[in-house]
Amino acid sequence: MQKAPGEKIILGIDPGTTVMGYGVLRVDGNRPSLVAMGVLELHKYEDHYLKLKRIFDRVVQLIDTYHPDELAIEAPFFGKNVQSMLKLGRAQGVAMAAALSRSLPIYEYAPLRIKQAITGRGNASKEQVALFLKQYLKLQQVDDQKYLDATDGLAAAVCHFFQARNPVAEKGVKSWKEFINKNPGRVK
Repeated sequence: MQKAPGEKIILGIDPGTTVMGYGVLRVDGNRPSLVAMGVLELHKYEDHYLKLKRIFDRVVQLIDTYHPDELAIEAPFFGKNVQSMLKLGRAQGVAMAAALSRSLPIYEYAPLRIKQAITGRGNASKEQVALFLKQYLKLQQVDDQKYLDATDGLAAAVCHFFQARNPVAEKGVKSWKEFINKNPGRVK
């Protein structure tokens, strides 16, 4: 896939050991648009290690196909089931290892942060996130229930796009005054 000058591609991943969702976002100037989104279904595999290999292979394939500039990935959430959390952490780690194998910068976002960036509410449902993305990016296929994991992956990419547009968030500063002090050449 060829990129125009000044264009950026963001790969968003919602890791999972049953379903991994992904979305590829093209940013041209200040305009984001969908390139691709989909899911990797893993429930048919019994062997957990085979699932991890499939995740690694698919993420590498996505990187080699779309040539993203950055990876935005959802961080595992802390739940009550420790075994589920460990499996999810492994899935995330394998996706990150695939990105690292291609020297792709990684940005990690908590699920609450992604939902808040997309809908304005950290406790938004998958359906609410999908609805916002459908309207914001003028998507067609998100009405199908199977695309909810894909829109979660896309949401990670859109969250990263929003963060990159916000220089205060980008530099990890707490105020505009602090941003100006840290970036005297960028502000006139």
